[in-house]
Amino acid sequence: MLITYYHVDAFTDRLFSGNPAGVCPLEHWLPDEILQYIAAENNLSETAFFIPQGEVFHLRWFTPTIEVDLCGHATLAASHVLFSELGYKSSAICFQTLSGQLIVTRSDDTMEMDFPARPPLPCAPPENLVNGLGAAPVEVLKARDYFAVFESETQVASLKPDMALLAQLDCLGIIVTAPGKSADFVSRFFAPAAGIAEDPVTGSSHCSLIPFWSRRLNKTRLFARQISKRGGVLFCRDLGERVGIGGQAVLYSRAELTVPA
Repeated sequence: MLITYYHVDAFTDRLFSGNPAGVCPLEHWLPDEILQYIAAENNLSETAFFIPQGEVFHLRWFTPTIEVDLCGHATLAASHVLFSELGYKSSAICFQTLSGQLIVTRSDDTMEMDFPARPPLPCAPPENLVNGLGAAPVEVLKARDYFAVFESETQVASLKPDMALLAQLDCLGIIVTAPGKSADFVSRFFAPAAGIAEDPVTGSSHCSLIPFWSRRLNKTRLFARQISKRGGVLFCRDLGERVGIGGQAVLYSRAELTVPA
């Protein structure tokens, strides 16, 4: 069986930056085992799979090792494929996902995802978090992920985490963040327990970052940078129980995958 495959760099307007995602449009679901094998073979932080279901698309995301409940950059990548490669005409796409209904709208060359807000709540810092990061944050909170706040962008950029220790934490990933020099805030995201050491740009982490920094900075529109090696930019809006996460994407390659029928 041949499957069309797209490799898209998300949260960037230029190749070789942002976060690369695999996108596989399907006519029907393949066995979960095959989807996981494809994601592992692609060896990107996420591969997105979607099928049409009436007026909506059913969307799923897999890391090289697990299926996840929410992924921003692969949703942006899947939207880019639908808009730019598959001729989707409407300005809005409705995805049905493990996190409910997600709407992505396009305006010029920017797409905005309407995602659920996940405000982090203060918590006691686990020993493996502080030791794993190699530095003590000024605040520790948690939503789906641990959320470590530092004083400066320089501190966040200089972290050299111990992934073996971070992988022992009871969470999908670890967000580290601080006020930005050329952005309202910056962040990095580590998810070794999900098979991802450092994710280049993470949409889902901004479900927690946006409400936190919106309240801290007293503004509902924010500009964010994820300061991984590849780097990426996000245009953010605090919508109360939802967040708007905007970005651009560029196609790197089209291919065909050969998988068992």
